[in-house]
Amino acid sequence: MNLRVPAGFGGTHFVFGSSFALTGLIVMEGKISWDSYSKIHFGGSVARFEQVNESNEEAEFDIVSLDNILPNDILERIFSFLPIASIFRAACVCKRWNDVVHSRKPLWANRRPQKPWYFMFTCNDTAEGYAYDPDLRKWYSIELPCIEKSNWFISSSSGLVCFMDSTTRSRIFVCNPITRDWRRLITPPGVKSPDYSALSISMDRKSSSYDVIVVKTKQVPEDFLQWELAIHVYDSESELWATFASEVLVGWRGGDESVVCKGVLYCLIHCAGAIGNPLVRHGLVVYDLSVRSTQTSLKSTLIPVPCSLTCGRLMNLNNKLVMVGGIAKRDRPDIIKGIGIWVLHEKEWREVARMPHKYFQGFGEFDDVFASSGSDDLIYIQSYGATALLAFDMNQRQWRWSQKCPVTKRFPLQLFTGFCFVPRLEVAS
Repeated sequence: MNLRVPAGFGGTHFVFGSSFALTGLIVMEGKISWDSYSKIHFGGSVARFEQVNESNEEAEFDIVSLDNILPNDILERIFSFLPIASIFRAACVCKRWNDVVHSRKPLWANRRPQKPWYFMFTCNDTAEGYAYDPDLRKWYSIELPCIEKSNWFISSSSGLVCFMDSTTRSRIFVCNPITRDWRRLITPPGVKSPDYSALSISMDRKSSSYDVIVVKTKQVPEDFLQWELAIHVYDSESELWATFASEVLVGWRGGDESVVCKGVLYCLIHCAGAIGNPLVRHGLVVYDLSVRSTQTSLKSTLIPVPCSLTCGRLMNLNNKLVMVGGIAKRDRPDIIKGIGIWVLHEKEWREVARMPHKYFQGFGEFDDVFASSGSDDLIYIQSYGATALLAFDMNQRQWRWSQKCPVTKRFPLQLFTGFCFVPRLEVAS
């Protein structure tokens, strides 16, 4: 990008070209100011603004490069005020800007925080979809690295997203969906074909190290009441797996919901037989990852859910354990009558909100299970049968529909799902 001005800035002619909206440098009585123009030029074309001096004589021109005027640190600071989508558009302007955007310098860690995005899968068989930006209320078509199908296990933390294949449960990837940086982890230990699996990732923002936790559940042969649950943890610094706990649960089995909050692993377990209260279909077990003790009894940490649920979704919101659950009818535990949000305080669930009936009806037909995930202060809720997306702000206690997703349902049995992640430029796998 070049700026042509008369030598010594004393003349009155200048030419300025850009592939963005043009900004003109006005020289008046020895003073320089910037003035914006709405005209946009693409493909390297140049807009020419010209003033004629009193003597109508042509002035000599010097070439002043904006690459010299704006060093990298200034460009980085300018970019840090832009939304994520605008930063990546800027990266397409030239090689230098692309290098600045992808530098992953500490400056990106200090940029204006972005609200969590929601990636919605729009196809049953592939991982195609769109990401929703709640700040600008726009959908973006982005291609996720690593993942092949929308039914893979997914977990996210502080800008990183972890994928695990749903067939072998042995292919695990960690990636940044914005920068497309990714890594495949070594195969986790434990049984090769578990009946149930839960995946979670937890990243330390200070050190940028992370743990990936896989909870595997396998039925004890010929005993449908006994299920062996094992916790396997991957440390990104050592690049090794370790088995932290293994226990046979009686009357309970593991599921596909787990999350790490303040160094503690929470797993949602399911009633596996007619033991105790038949209306209690879910419970929560707790494991402190910092202890790494194989002597801890998971069953002794069981925390009951606040009411009869059709399903439960666990998430870490600002180091608070939050559960979004489908509230079941008392006489029909498989029928959903509403959706609630609870926060765990020590061993007590406190209700934060219930979805107003008008929003519940807005989804149309709602199954007993649904997709829900969140981060920071934002919770997303989505029905598997449609693209409608509802967000709940924990701070403002407000419900809000997203903009309409740019995909329509093509056939009756088409399903949709998704996950929440924080868009960040500086984190790497």
